[in-house]
Amino acid sequence: MAKYHGNIGFMVTEETTPGVWEETIVTHPYSGDILRFSSQYTPSSEKLNDDISIRNQISIIADPFAIGNFYNIRYIEWLGTKWKVTDVTVDYPRLILSIGGVYNGPQT
Repeated sequence: MAKYHGNIGFMVTEETTPGVWEETIVTHPYSGDILRFSSQYTPSSEKLNDDISIRNQISIIADPFAIGNFYNIRYIEWLGTKWKVTDVTVDYPRLILSIGGVYNGPQT
């Protein structure tokens, strides 16, 4: 089983000035195991470039922050790319993250 170590991005709401709250990305490093390593190619005649999509599952050892904010996980850094987290399963003390396409949202 391959090992994983990298950053995970969480979308958190923080008070920037009194009474003003904004969503920001916070990253934390985690370690774990790669459970499934696969990809999917979906050709498209509607786009110039096809989308890259992977169907991997990564199991991380969760700390109290990850357990309390698992619903805020937006992306995982893996192989030099930020990937969207499409599903999170809580299997205490681990979180199992299913990842899909490339993440293009807000970053740190």
